[in-house]
Amino acid sequence: MAKNKFIRKLLKLQDLSVVNFWFNSRDKTLNLLVKPYKNGARCPKCNRRGRILRTVDAPRCWSDLPVCGWTICLLYCPREIQCPTHGRIQENIPWADGHARITYRLEYVLLVYSQQMTQKTAAAILRIPKSTLSELLHRSITRIRDGHRIRGLKSIGIDEISYAKRKKYATIVYDLDRSCVVWVGRGKGRDTIDTFFKTKLSAYQKQQIKWASCDMSRAYMGAINDHCPNVTLVLDRFHIVKALNAAVDEVRKEQWRLASPDQKKALKGLRWLLFRHSSNRTKRDTRLLNLLRKGNRRIHRAWVLKDEFEKFWDYKAPWAAERFLKGWMTTALKSRL
Repeated sequence: MAKNKFIRKLLKLQDLSVVNFWFNSRDKTLNLLVKPYKNGARCPKCNRRGRILRTVDAPRCWSDLPVCGWTICLLYCPREIQCPTHGRIQENIPWADGHARITYRLEYVLLVYSQQMTQKTAAAILRIPKSTLSELLHRSITRIRDGHRIRGLKSIGIDEISYAKRKKYATIVYDLDRSCVVWVGRGKGRDTIDTFFKTKLSAYQKQQIKWASCDMSRAYMGAINDHCPNVTLVLDRFHIVKALNAAVDEVRKEQWRLASPDQKKALKGLRWLLFRHSSNRTKRDTRLLNLLRKGNRRIHRAWVLKDEFEKFWDYKAPWAAERFLKGWMTTALKSRL
């Protein structure tokens, strides 16, 4: 087997053939002079063959996946062709986007690594400067999202995330049926989510939305009810449990402020024990919490209410869940917490 063919098979280089190669020991780079394999002189828009007009003098370089600590560079002199439909244009490059500096497979790995780790770590593994990786990442995302269209949207979820150490926020709208993000907007609140409904969805698409899930934000709930006439609003379980835990914690803080030094010793370390789900508690944890019935009735009452609400998620029949919820709310109102 020839060396060039061996390198092509080893690196799994598809749709191209290796003409020549040489090593650069100083930069730890393997340079491969390549050319398209039986796919040259095609238009990148319509994939039709065209007449070759000229070949670029200086070869272009595309970075590929690093192998054993060596950076792989693909070198090729693109040709300009005369397409019958699109006129004078640069030929299609099968291993990379028209104006990219990296190959498709390096771009894919870059996106996957950026999901699973920090950009700094991904840059170290791929042997790319962090600033370069950030630029390539944004360029790839912009190109992939170009021409993105929202179709068949029936169930949506809305939430916000924070970044830059909680100094900035972004609103995310995702498709619950397909488990994918459909829109990301800068900022949070009513103005941001109104931008999505007004600019990204037509009147027909709004009518097709049947289910919407969000937290208990009045901005999101109001926007959903105003823009989607046929929607059923669902409050997600995470935020309801979070609100219950916050209510229990408020009672604990109030009792902590009123407690004497000896009582504070007994209450110390209860916070995370009160938050714990019944399925994750040991018998010892339950006994400690039940001791609050004599030590501090208000905290015990709040914990019992939070613990009893867990039964709500097990109901299948709507009428039974509604009956339980009304009874639980009556108990909560009479608890004087």
